[in-house]
Amino acid sequence: MEAEFQLFSIGRIVNRDNLCRIEVDEKYQDAFLGIEQISHVDVFYWLHENDQPAGRGVLRVHPRGDKANPLTGVFATRSPFRPNPIAVTRCRIIAVAGSTLTIEAIDARDGSPLIDIKAHIPPRDDAENIRIPNWVAKNRGV
Repeated sequence: MEAEFQLFSIGRIVNRDNLCRIEVDEKYQDAFLGIEQISHVDVFYWLHENDQPAGRGVLRVHPRGDKANPLTGVFATRSPFRPNPIAVTRCRIIAVAGSTLTIEAIDARDGSPLIDIKAHIPPRDDAENIRIPNWVAKNRGV
């Protein structure tokens, strides 16, 4: 059953000239209360440059565009081609000023619409219980 709903941009990503910032619309500034107490956030944003009907229809890819990697379903990858082009990146906060976060780095394109920010709170699960495919381990040098 398909449900329709709306997402609203709450700001934008600035990622240019060695400057990485998350600029949140001022009307959301109250949502920053306490953010200085955390070191990392998970940033959710829209892959606006990949939001094309053809890209939304891509269901299998060679991860990282490398044909040496096995054909894999997009839900098992971080491909920018997805039915809903939403991305998430964990970012280390450098500074907070008003409704702007300066961050260490982000893999978003400059101008990407911001969907949400969530405090990163590490899971209680032991990292040794996490499984990853061989192509990920190979690219990480694991």
